[in-house]
Amino acid sequence: MSAQQQQNGNGDVAQVSSMPIPPMQYVKMYTDEAVKKGTAPKPPPPLHDTYCMFGLTINNDDAIIQSLESQGIKKLLPSKDLDRKKELRKLNHSILMNFLDLLDMLIKCPESSKREEKLDDINLLFIHMHHLINEYRPHQARETLRVMLMVQKRRRVQFTTKFKDQLDKVKNIIQEALDSLPEPQEAMEVEDSKPDTGLTGALKEGDGDAGTVSSMDRLMCDMLDTN
Repeated sequence: MSAQQQQNGNGDVAQVSSMPIPPMQYVKMYTDEAVKKGTAPKPPPPLHDTYCMFGLTINNDDAIIQSLESQGIKKLLPSKDLDRKKELRKLNHSILMNFLDLLDMLIKCPESSKREEKLDDINLLFIHMHHLINEYRPHQARETLRVMLMVQKRRRVQFTTKFKDQLDKVKNIIQEALDSLPEPQEAMEVEDSKPDTGLTGALKEGDGDAGTVSSMDRLMCDMLDTN
């Protein structure tokens, strides 16, 4: 931000900004809470007819890039089959030649009246060059937007590709873990094929003997009762 020196009544020099101070009081009204609650000020209504910018009255129906004739400027460029690159080179060369002529004129005859004419010619050439450059602005805007969209697409494609790679890795890890687990039937067969040893086996054998003896005792008691 540029600044200018301004002298006050006491003779002191103070630095004064050439740009206006940002409207912080207006900016503070647009907090996140105010926007969510709907208490933030509404934007100004759109202009329908005309507006003033840089001291000039501009109509909304006017073209963004106005022709030189509509601005009252003499046109030096051809109306048909305009090669802008070629014309810009020609204008650049003409400006250089006129500038050299102006320097020669200032050296040889600085009080000549042709000096003003030469300045007007240089000014007219700069206006035409500026006009041709402005005609490239819509193309520049489209190209800038196209590049932005391409960058966004490339980033999304890269993110999607990385996500798919990570997803495939996770799926492979889960599949390997599932493949390493035994089947339920195989686990039961392995468990049954193991021999009974220790206390568990002894208990099973004791239970079998006790069941056999008790049945024989019951049979003998039945025979005695019948006799």
